[in-house]
Amino acid sequence: MKQPLILVACCALAACASPGGHPQDPLEPMNRAVFGFNEKADQYVLKPVSEGYRYITPQPVRTAVGNVFDNLRDVYSLANHVLQLEGKKTATDVLRVSINSTFGLFGLIDLATPMGLPSYKATLGDTFAHYGWQQSSYLVLPLLGPSTIRDGTGMGLSFGYSSGSWVFQENRDAAAATILYGVASREKLLGLDETFSEAALDRYSYMRDGYLQYRNAKIGFTPPASQQNPDDDNIDDLVPEDTPASAPAAAAPQADASAPVAAAPAP
Repeated sequence: MKQPLILVACCALAACASPGGHPQDPLEPMNRAVFGFNEKADQYVLKPVSEGYRYITPQPVRTAVGNVFDNLRDVYSLANHVLQLEGKKTATDVLRVSINSTFGLFGLIDLATPMGLPSYKATLGDTFAHYGWQQSSYLVLPLLGPSTIRDGTGMGLSFGYSSGSWVFQENRDAAAATILYGVASREKLLGLDETFSEAALDRYSYMRDGYLQYRNAKIGFTPPASQQNPDDDNIDDLVPEDTPASAPAAAAPQADASAPVAAAPAP
């Protein structure tokens, strides 16, 4: 039931989106309201439960639980890499799932990563982006957090597969697995709250900008200049025009920004 609801909601939001303060966030008023709800839910429910989970569960058990869900997500990634016709990543996923599901005791132990088989996580949203749907508006989902209309649509179509709950036949078992997956994922983020609060003057904008930069980088999308965040600082505006090192630094974007400025030979 949740799958069509998420899909319909994402389509409706795409239709009613209107220009806002941030070019990629036309739904900002609604997103901020959902963000506020998520903050309260995290403060009073998700974080305390995750802290309790960490307190009563030994580290080796938490690692094993995380490995099981990670192995199930590799199966989901495998399906998306097949859809994307990514041969190398598909083969890597097959090897990872085969090794971890057999020698790794159904995924309890991650043997594939130490063997040099990297984890290429992919979602249906990545598949949509692969075939052209790269630009998408920011969207905050209740309890699930930051997303985009593209990724939310993919989540609606593949609900249950990304978390691995699809392996359970009974609905209550699938629901329990989904809850455990959410708690285990939140537990990994404990301790970052203070850092997040100290770094962000506006927690909503900080999370939105960081998420959009991450997703755009992962799918290889560069927003047009007209859609860049107008509040972002331009490094060229921060360097005086008469600074001799400004030209070499701008001409070498692939290098470490600190090294060329400090080590550039005098003309």
